[in-house]
Amino acid sequence: MINFIRLLAILAAGIYASAVLAEGTAPSLPPPNKGDISWMIVATVLVILMTIPGLALFYAGMVRVKNMLSVLMQVFIIFCMIAVLWALYGYSIAFTEGNLLIGGFSKAFLIGVTPDSVVATFSKGVYIPEYLYAMFQLTFAAITPALIVGAFAERMKFSAVLMFIFLWFTFSYLPIAHMAWYWAGPDAYTDASAAKAATDTAGFIFQKGALDFAGGTVVHINAGIAGLVGCILVGKRLGFGRDSMAPHNVPMTMMGATLLWVGWFGFNVGSNLEANGAAGLVFANTLLASAAATLAWTSVEWYKRGTPSLLGAASGAVAGLVAITPACGWSGPMGAITLGLLAGSICFWAVTVLKNALGYDDSLDVFGIHGISGILGSLGTAFVASPLLGGTGVYDYVANSFGEYSIFSQLGSQLWGVIMTVIWSGVVSFAAYKIVDAVIGLRVDEDVEREGLDINEHGEVAYHD
Repeated sequence: MINFIRLLAILAAGIYASAVLAEGTAPSLPPPNKGDISWMIVATVLVILMTIPGLALFYAGMVRVKNMLSVLMQVFIIFCMIAVLWALYGYSIAFTEGNLLIGGFSKAFLIGVTPDSVVATFSKGVYIPEYLYAMFQLTFAAITPALIVGAFAERMKFSAVLMFIFLWFTFSYLPIAHMAWYWAGPDAYTDASAAKAATDTAGFIFQKGALDFAGGTVVHINAGIAGLVGCILVGKRLGFGRDSMAPHNVPMTMMGATLLWVGWFGFNVGSNLEANGAAGLVFANTLLASAAATLAWTSVEWYKRGTPSLLGAASGAVAGLVAITPACGWSGPMGAITLGLLAGSICFWAVTVLKNALGYDDSLDVFGIHGISGILGSLGTAFVASPLLGGTGVYDYVANSFGEYSIFSQLGSQLWGVIMTVIWSGVVSFAAYKIVDAVIGLRVDEDVEREGLDINEHGEVAYHD
């Protein structure tokens, strides 16, 4: 019996020693670089700056004084609401494995996210803390629905705005984010068979090969289409085309636009997820595209209307930022300038000629700037990413080098991303607006709209005599 007990003890000790040895020799992920961590903290704060106060002031200056606080309130509360929803279920649905269209609930309530958990970047063997990645992506999820409110500004109930945003975020933003951005990470691409298996778990748009570095489809087309559908279904503002609806405070709009521009460096450069040379390229592209678009819009407006306006310059800057967003990681600087020049010119046409021709009342030109420039930038990515035109090409993680590049093939992939986003956002937005209208109604009463949303919806006024 004693010998038998000794034998069991020896076996148990051997099993324990084997387990310890196996644990000690198991491959471990390299710790995140402190430089990457520091940059991503700054980038996340910059994207918050884009929304509150940047977007809030940009929009508030463009509405009439009686509706200024309503726009500020909508942007502010949407940011807070989406932040909470992101932690409850948004992050999990967007960035966990599920199917082609949507993720799962394995990280609902941020279960499993710890100070030690990490996520992949775009370089093999490089990781950042998962909490930081989740919060960075939170800021994208928060600013996107806030963009939409500019399309139906000055006439939609506050309660209806919040209900619509909840539905749209859940059923449009999260699926599109999963489709475009969810993948297994570069370390999964060890050989051709492993690469195929990894790609099969990615989102639909990613599988189609569409490039969207920082949100051309996920953010701008998605929000632009929702804004277009909304301004049509909610209807035109009372007195549209007859009464003056000029911005009440253009300097405020200019301040908001410049805060957006500064914050956009976090938006685009932060999407690189690393503080390296590629981040420098993204920074240069973001700066140059917006400067070029500002000059283009101003020049066209000066030629067409006889005077260059500050409002036009601010709008041009945002149009350029939108256009370069999907391409900023692959374009060269000259490609960025080209996209900016096109964006400034085409978006000026969209908000003056196209909007008037079709007759819709997109109050703050959400579709004309974000939708149109988002489509332009997403399709233009196929051209500016080409090495023949100064771009970087697309990295092949199996070969560990840049692969062969075809503008025509990439354009086909980009079309998949654009068309899928337009259809998905259009259908979800239409359904969400109709549900809200049936439950609580979309629009304020005529008397409320005439007097202003600030005093009636929020019991406040922006300025006192």
